[in-house]
Formats: sequence, C-alpha cells, structure tokens
Amino acid sequence: MNPNISRALRWILTAAIIAFLVIFARTIDWTAAWHSIRTASLPLLAAAVALNFISIAIKGVRWWLFLKPAGSPSLPLAIRATIAGAGLNNVLVANGGDAARVVFVSRATGVPSSTVFATLALERMFDPVGFMILLVYGVMAFSLPPSLEKWRHPAEVALIVVLGLLVWFVYASRNAKPETLVASQEPSSGLWGKFKSFFVRFAASAKVLATGPRFIGALVISMIAWVLQIYTFQLAAEAAHVSIPAAGNLAALLAVNLGLLIRATPGNVGFFQFVFALSTEPFGVSRNDAIAVSLLIQTIQILPITLIGIALAPEFIFKRRAKTPETLQDFS
Repeated sequence: MNPNISRALRWILTAAIIAFLVIFARTIDWTAAWHSIRTASLPLLAAAVALNFISIAIKGVRWWLFLKPAGSPSLPLAIRATIAGAGLNNVLVANGGDAARVVFVSRATGVPSSTVFATLALERMFDPVGFMILLVYGVMAFSLPPSLEKWRHPAEVALIVVLGLLVWFVYASRNAKPETLVASQEPSSGLWGKFKSFFVRFAASAKVLATGPRFIGALVISMIAWVLQIYTFQLAAEAAHVSIPAAGNLAALLAVNLGLLIRATPGNVGFFQFVFALSTEPFGVSRNDAIAVSLLIQTIQILPITLIGIALAPEFIFKRRAKTPETLQDFS
C-alpha cells in the first residue's frame, strides 16, 4: 500500500476513534466519577500500587533467569533495568524502554548487546503466552462477555501452537553448547559484517539459553505477574468503593490488554476507560463507577512506575561501560 494512503488511513482511524471517545465521554457523569476518585481509600490504593510494582519487579526476575547464564549474574541489576524500562515505555514511543534496558544491561556488564537482546526476546515472549493461558482459563472457568468468549477457540489454537513451538525450540536446542556463543563473538568489520554478526550472536544466544527449566520458570513467573495484575484491578475497585466480581476484574484485564493492541491515544487514555467500562458493564458496574476505577488503575500503573523509571535511568546512562567478559558463565 502507498505510504501516503496508509498514513492517511491511520489518521482517519485515529480521528474516528477519538470522536467516538468524545461521544462516549458525554454519557459519563464526571461529577460522580470524580467523587469516587476523591473519596477512594488511600490504604487500598497504596496496596494496589505495591502489587503493581511487584508484578513488574518479578518480570525482572524472569529476565534474570536468562541474563544470569548469559554473563549478567546480578538480580538487582535485572530488576532495576526492568523497572527503568517499564517507566520509560510510558514516555517513549514504540516500547523504547525495552531497547533502553538492553543498552543499560550491556553497558553495566559488558555483555554484547546482541546477547542481552536475545535474553530480552526470550523473556518477553512469555507475556503473550501467559495472557493466552489466562484467556483460555477465564472463558472456561467464568461466564465472560461475548466479546471475550469469541476469542476462546482462537486462543486455544494459538496456545497449543505456541506451546508446541516452545517445546520444539527447547528440543532443537538441547545440543547447543556455550562454545557456540563464544565462537560467534569474533569481531567483524564493515557495516554489513557487524549487522550479520549481531544476528549470528543473537541466534546463538537464544539457542544456548533455551532450556526446559528456564522456560518453565519463566512461565510460572509470568502467571504470577498476571494474577497480581488481577488483584491490582480488584484493589483499585475496592478503593473506589465499587463492587466488581472476580470474573469482572478478569474480563476487564483481558479486554484492556486486547485493546492495547490499538494505541489510539497517548497512553491509551480514554480508550482504556472505554474498554474497561464496556467489559465491566455486564457485571452490573455503572459507567460512572467504571470510569472512576479505570482512571485509578491507569494512575497506579503509569505514574509511580514512570517516576521511578525516569529516576533510575541516569544510573545506567552515566555508568561507565564495563569490559566485555572474556568468558561466559556455565550455561547449565
């Protein structure tokens, strides 16, 4: 498709979504919504902030499962870089925070960026896998809105395919040796040579790091992170004195994460509220209450992590680059 036509279509779609959100906003009693926010329970909000923070921090533990054998053994470094990246993702375009944490860890440890990037790619793929497991479980265990029920069979098929690919990946990598990765780190000259060398090291790193125990550990941590997000939603609702059943919180979490595939507005402000209200309405939650809760959730998820992430970023940016390790740790 012509780039100009594609750009024009994106602008038209964005304008249509924003117009729709404006119409939706006119149906909200903002005075009532603001009252729910203003009278929210501070202890419950603090608990929700803590749970959200923990859910992100344990993703640093998940990353560390792959970083440690790659030559970056520091768990605190992995957690700090993960939090910094999550905060920067809220202010940078195209998930720039993830690219930043590759640079952060590479500078701090001297591990080649291609190897760090491979560990990040392995770690991040467990977020959608965990989401699919949660979606399949949700539609089987609860009565969810039709908009989510229709995703049951596609999610089941996708989950079977993805889990099969993960098993095949581990099986195909069973004979990979650390020497393969060390050998792939020979210096290259020229732009094309460096480009090719980067992806050779990336592929070798991913192959060596892909083991069954690491994949199982990463999957368990992913499910814990998703469950903590459900409880974050629940605590935010309780803080606003809004009663939402467990199925409603699960439906809201699933719906907003499906909705985040379309970033129609900065931070998806407005679109998040619309999807949240739509997914909780079948559970008896009024639009005014849903808006109040969704605004609290976005504040909990964005503001503290962004502030902490920006505060941590200078630690990595101004850190002197470590020397590249001559040998890598045991990959067993």
